[in-house]
Amino acid sequence: MNKIKINMLSMADQVGGQGVGSAYLELLGLLEKKGKEDFEVVVNKGRNYDILHAHTIEPRNLFKMLLTKGKTICYVHFLPNTLDGSIHLPKPIFSIFKKYVLYFYKKADYLVVVNPSFKKEMIELGLKKEKIVYIPNFVSPKNFYPQKQNKEVLRKKLNLPKKAFIILGAGQVQTRKGVLDFIEIAKKRKNDLFLWAGGFSFGNITDGYQELKEIMEHPPKNVRFLGILPREEMNNLYNAVDLLLVPSYNELFPMTILEAASTNTPFILRDLDLYEEILFNKYPKAHNNKEFIDAIDNLKKNPKAYEKQVEYTKEIASYYSEDAIYEKWKKFYTEIVKKDN
Repeated sequence: MNKIKINMLSMADQVGGQGVGSAYLELLGLLEKKGKEDFEVVVNKGRNYDILHAHTIEPRNLFKMLLTKGKTICYVHFLPNTLDGSIHLPKPIFSIFKKYVLYFYKKADYLVVVNPSFKKEMIELGLKKEKIVYIPNFVSPKNFYPQKQNKEVLRKKLNLPKKAFIILGAGQVQTRKGVLDFIEIAKKRKNDLFLWAGGFSFGNITDGYQELKEIMEHPPKNVRFLGILPREEMNNLYNAVDLLLVPSYNELFPMTILEAASTNTPFILRDLDLYEEILFNKYPKAHNNKEFIDAIDNLKKNPKAYEKQVEYTKEIASYYSEDAIYEKWKKFYTEIVKKDN
């Protein structure tokens, strides 16, 4: 069989600190590593390929999708409602933008969603069930893995205190991500160090920009905002901290969770239904700040509970291995090219 020609349409890696960009780069790396005999992959070229796979929703990508003779895929990293709490625009413009997002999705032949729980909502938005495909995110063990160096050595390299219990938050600094809760939790746990890796990927249109900017410039003494870090630096950071805290209110499938799992770093999540199916209920969860604080306390003071969570991270990382995910993509790409041909 001839190689399937895939044109990846994306600007996701132009702005750092976005999960969309991380997922896009991971898929490119996966196809480069395992798919050389099956696929010919180009990035942001013309429109006439077997498959146009849009990772981002710029108008130029929409035009290419509308004009191509090949099959079109859109990678769904967010739904219109998940934009609330992410960006802040005048209401008329925000309403138009949400309609544009939905229009873009409707024009694709197939939609790949990273969390099966969102299929129902997508169907309610008028998207056809038969065009929605679930393929989860993953991270390469080449990029995220347990370090052989102990925490003390890594912390010295990163200028972090040797003995502190360190809690990491990661992602864009925006209201939806629960950054304000992260700060309030830190204020109640003054003996622990809280780090946040990420920044304003959308600049001053970020929801809550002024309030969050003030906090970043004047954080509590036990909080450090590290800014947007190069992805290659994040592996050391995960290995140096004690746990990942994810207080986000709305997600699809955060790359940070998979990155932490791949480094065997335990995590605590907000109790959202969307996590249950993809993470098998193997994680501490919290509804509010008090429960987050209690969950942190339990992992800090109870070595057995901590080790149990480490084992769970290994199970999760194993389930979302690159071999398993590659087979899903290979099957999907191959089947859609065969259809109607």
